[in-house]
Amino acid sequence: MIHWLQHTTGGLLTLAAVSIAVLLLLIIRFKVEPFIALIVVGLLTALAAGLPVGTIVGTAQKTSDSLLEKGFGSILGHVTAIIGLGTLLGAILEKSGGARVLTSALLRAFGEKRAPLAMGLSGLIFGIPVFFDIGIFVLAPLVYVAARQGGRSILLYCLPLLAGLSVTHAFIPPHPGPVAAAGLLHVDLGWVILMGAVCGIPAWFISGVLFPSWIGKRKFIPVPEEMIVEDSEEEEENPPSLGLVSAVIATPLVLILAGTFGSIWLPQDSAIAGVAAFLGTPAVALTITVLLASWLLGIRRGMTGAQLAELSAASLRPVAMLLLVVGAGAFFGAVLSATGIGKAVAGSLHDAGLPVIFAAYVISCGLRIAQGSATVAIVTTGGIIAPTIGDLHYSQVQLALLVVAIAAGSIIASHVNDGGFWIVSRYFGISVADTLKTWTVLETLLSISGFAVAAVLMAVM
Repeated sequence: MIHWLQHTTGGLLTLAAVSIAVLLLLIIRFKVEPFIALIVVGLLTALAAGLPVGTIVGTAQKTSDSLLEKGFGSILGHVTAIIGLGTLLGAILEKSGGARVLTSALLRAFGEKRAPLAMGLSGLIFGIPVFFDIGIFVLAPLVYVAARQGGRSILLYCLPLLAGLSVTHAFIPPHPGPVAAAGLLHVDLGWVILMGAVCGIPAWFISGVLFPSWIGKRKFIPVPEEMIVEDSEEEEENPPSLGLVSAVIATPLVLILAGTFGSIWLPQDSAIAGVAAFLGTPAVALTITVLLASWLLGIRRGMTGAQLAELSAASLRPVAMLLLVVGAGAFFGAVLSATGIGKAVAGSLHDAGLPVIFAAYVISCGLRIAQGSATVAIVTTGGIIAPTIGDLHYSQVQLALLVVAIAAGSIIASHVNDGGFWIVSRYFGISVADTLKTWTVLETLLSISGFAVAAVLMAVM
């Protein structure tokens, strides 16, 4: 029995299935913190697979070569600075009033009749540097104003905004999900940004423009009464210019893309190629952008160094748990690779004729629906899939599309086990039943359409 479990394809696949089942049981039934659950299941899986204790945790004299430390270190060394710097950038843009500037300008440009489209573009653009929930907290008051002035269902205004925020949160670095997946699959962030945009924008149009315009005309939900009172908050004094806000948001994307494509188009070993590679390194690009934002949107507009430090500390607190989940997920993936489970999964997919991109999407969907966390779905799926692609010789573009597929699966069918579901329901005054009919459907459309574009591109690449 032990030999079958540890050395046969059927046994290893059974071990993988049991591991995931135990992981979900710990998170869902016993409410164990995901990063603790991932560590526990990773350790148990390694022991069950017969890996030596020294390989799993090292020795009292040396632990640096252990799966535990290498699993955590391999991914955190890649994502920690990127996620931290991205969080700081979003906090500065939020505090400066950049979101209101951007959205107000779009509302003026598109007019009252096209206000829903303006809200969608606001979410799409401002969602690049800020977390999903922060984007809702900052931009929701503008949704209330636009919906009240238009006299139409709030769904016509909040759903496009939510779709824009969700697209960038799922598909575009420096958000944690795509950054973590890129680290696990060893793909350049420039390609992830490009493929995320190529797949995400059509998905946003379907879920954030077409669907809201259809459902918003059939279901009227008024602006919550308690939110109308809050609309009288004073406007930001001396707000930053639209051009400045846009430039700050665009800077890291431009630098990272320049670094990615500079390595392809510029002469090898030339000085300009070296400059592009240096400035386009994600951590360097984001450091430059955070320094620019701190000066242009912070200190130059009256914010003190102490206030910036306080803002940084407050914004980084939630990141700690997220990084622990990412690191623990990478350890779980390292265990799956070391035990041979990854190769067993790859062989089974090949025998069944299932494309890896489809399997990655389905696994991510299942994990998302079962336990609600997009981050857990991404890092667990990445850990399962990473060992299966070693012998497939995928290009960077194909790996980026695989990242998109995993990210797309991680947002499908948001329901009552997802914190985002309750934020949407309570912030916009939508009943649970109507949130299932609107927000849950929107996320599912976004997931399916984003994956569909990625799958088509994967087939022709």
